[in-house]
This record gives sequence, structure tokens and C-alpha cells, in this order.
Amino acid sequence: MKGIITLTVNNRPGVLNRITNLFTKRNYNIESMTVGPSEQEGISRMTVVVHVENEHVIEQMTKQLNKQIDILKVNDISNQSIVSRELALIKVMATSQNRAEINSLIEPFRAAVIDISKDSLTIQITGESEKIGAFIELMKPYGIKELARTGTTAFPRGTQRTSNKSLTIV
Repeated sequence: MKGIITLTVNNRPGVLNRITNLFTKRNYNIESMTVGPSEQEGISRMTVVVHVENEHVIEQMTKQLNKQIDILKVNDISNQSIVSRELALIKVMATSQNRAEINSLIEPFRAAVIDISKDSLTIQITGESEKIGAFIELMKPYGIKELARTGTTAFPRGTQRTSNKSLTIV
């Protein structure tokens, strides 16, 4: 089962290290983790994706994360309707003979060529993890030289919020 946990944290040195150590100590494997500034200065938002055996493990994770000092809010959004995105940069071997073919595959995925060299194309694609995975599979026969994925970033859909209260920095 895939678990998705969002965290709102103080943007301070060592916070990320303490969070990853908590996962390591309990032998939880992080599939992806994204972190960046939120709408409030000094506050960051994290999205952690983990594979777990059952919902009980996610419940334990959220309880343990809630005990951390610099974590302001923890939400398990695994079973909610969410909006999620991931970014991937893919450098593919490309010759003058197969560039048109590669470009014809890029268009339906709404990806974009962001760099061209004599023997390669660098492609940017955003979307849900499954879409990016499918695109990567299509590019494998051409020869992937480099690949970088950001990991999932997610919010609950609509008016649902990942935080039930306003955050105030003291």
C-alpha cells in the first residue's frame, strides 16, 4: 500500500535530518520526499511517500511525527482525493533519424524538449507518477542517458486543507 503523508514544518537547520532519522530508526523506506517553502515565511511543506503493509503503519508514523518539535502539522492523505504532481528530466539519445519519432511521443504526454544537443534531447515532463513512469518506459528503447525525478508533491482536492489551523510563527 502506498502512503502519502504531508508535513508542515519550521524551516530550520536539522529538521529534515531528524525526520529522515525517525523513518530510518523504525525501518520505514521512503519512496520519495519533496520539501519546499510554503505560503508562510519560515514554514516548509513536505510530502513523503512510503510503501507500507497496512494503514496501521501509517497511523504509527503520523503519531511519531507529531511528537517532533519542529513539525507543526502531520496529515495522512493516503485515502483522500488528492492532486499530485511530479517532475522528471530525461536525457535521451537522439539522432537526426529518430528525433521526429521521439517528438511524436512527447506531444501526447504534454512534455517539452528543454535542451537539444548533437546526440541527445533533454525532455521535461510533469504529471502523476504513473504518467511519468509510462513516458520513461516509452523512452527506454531510445536510450536514456540521464534521468532525474523530483518525487510526488500533493494536496487534498478542492476545499480540503492539509492544515486545520492557521500557522503562527512565534
